[in-house]
Order: sequence, then structure tokens, then C-alpha cells
Amino acid sequence: MKDQVQSFIKYLTNERALSSSTLESYGRDLQGLINYLEEQSVANVGEIQRHHLSHYLLRLKESGRKVSTVSRHIASIRAFFHYLAVNGLIQLNPAIYIESPKQEKKEPSVLSVENAGLLLETPQPANAPGKRDKAMLELLYATGIRVSELISLNVDSVNAQLNVIRCVGSGMKERIIPFGRMAATALDDYLQSGRSELLRHNESEPALFLNQLGTRMTRQGFWKMVKKYAKEAGISEEITPHTLRHSFAAHLLENGADLRAVQELLGHADISTTQRYTRLSKVRMKDVYSNAHPRA
Repeated sequence: MKDQVQSFIKYLTNERALSSSTLESYGRDLQGLINYLEEQSVANVGEIQRHHLSHYLLRLKESGRKVSTVSRHIASIRAFFHYLAVNGLIQLNPAIYIESPKQEKKEPSVLSVENAGLLLETPQPANAPGKRDKAMLELLYATGIRVSELISLNVDSVNAQLNVIRCVGSGMKERIIPFGRMAATALDDYLQSGRSELLRHNESEPALFLNQLGTRMTRQGFWKMVKKYAKEAGISEEITPHTLRHSFAAHLLENGADLRAVQELLGHADISTTQRYTRLSKVRMKDVYSNAHPRA
């Protein structure tokens, strides 16, 4: 079964152009399934029945996994078995009738403008890591790109003269996104003196943002960095890897930005995904009114 999973991941890499983090998620999810099937003495994909998958998913639910996590596992399993069926590696697809659990729609976590400012001002650009961290946070909030897109940027993705970045998202769709003065200043400081120190003579490395080893910054490394600065800034609001992306969208809409323009900047295929930030801004407006109006 491991050979089929590796073949599937290779297919996703070559044909679907998915991000490295998405490919890693597929690999982890399917490895969990393989481990379970081996416990059940199921040796090859042709022996897998619908009840095997149902029992495995039940185990995930009973172990306390979040609904969103179980749904992701189901998506990985469906995609894998569809691949097996299309390529004639199985006769019947046991994943066809698996139902996804209903998910509660959770509002995206958004920082207040004040806390966003606090977070961005916390990194001290006195050394190379500080310059890098400052540039990463400023650029993420200035452009609203995904964390996976941020760490995938190369040096030649930045046009410093026009203050724009070329971002390649899911499905290899390219977006040209502008960034403002604050991000430009932090990015210039990092490129002038910070990146060369982190590079460690690895001149062939194309990545824009580097870790201490002189290689591309990872999603996990960035996430640890964000949590560290949020703690130092004394921010009690919920922080996720996409908090600054969500904040970028919500703050633009609160200040009158066009919904379609924000959709383009975020790279959303469906405008309904962008509209959730409109709902969020209305809730925040009500809070502002309630707190500020003398007769509210």
C-alpha cells in the first residue's frame, strides 16, 4: 500500500501542483490509514472494504479529533481511492459513500488594528533574524498572502521598484500584489543586510526568507515565530497561522475596500469565501457602535 500512496503523492506533485504543506497533509493522513489497516491485517488496496474506512474514521472521532481534522482525512481518503479506481488499481471504490461530518462555520480569527500594530512592532531589527521576522510579518499583513505562499517566495518574486510581489498560489495561479511603505522599508532592510548574513555562503539558494541554516523558512518555523511575538506583545486574542491574512482582508473591508478587489488580492476562486469578512466587519461595527455611542 505504501507504494500506491507514494505513486499518488507523486501524481499530486506533478499533475496538481499542490503546495508542499498540502502534500505533507495527504501523506500524513494516508499513513495513518495504512497503520490502521496493517493492524487489521489488510495487506493490499484490493482488500480494503467500506467498513474498514468507516471504522478508521470512527476511531479518529472517538480519539477527540476536531471535525475539521476528520473532514480533511476524509478528503485525503476520497482522493486516494479515486486515483486508485481511475488507474484500475481497484475494481470498486470503497470511499464513494463516506459522508463528511457537518462542520460548524467558524469565523476567522482577526486581530484588532491596534493589536496588529503591536505584533508588527514587536520584532527588533537589530540582527538578521529580527530583520527577517519584521519583514515577514509586515509583508504578510501588507499583502494578505497565505503563509505557504509567503515562505515560497523567492528573491526574484519581489519588484522593489514597483513595490509588488509575484505570488504563485494553488493550481499555479499567479497574482501580482502591491505592498505599502512600511513593508517596503522592512523588506529593504532585510535584503540589504539581513539575508546575506543568514545565507551562510549558500549563494544558489533562491528563497527570500531563510532560517538559521541558510535554507528556506518552513511553515512550522514561521508559526513558532508568530506565537513568540504574540506572547511578547501581550496579545490575548486567538492567533493562527492565517491571522494576519484574515486581518488584512477584514481591515481592508472595514475601511471601504471593494469586495471584488479583496477577492483578487486574496486569490479566492469564489467570492462567497471573501464575503465572510464582510459579515465579520458588520459585527465589529456593531461592537464599535455599542461601545462608543452614549445612548447605545
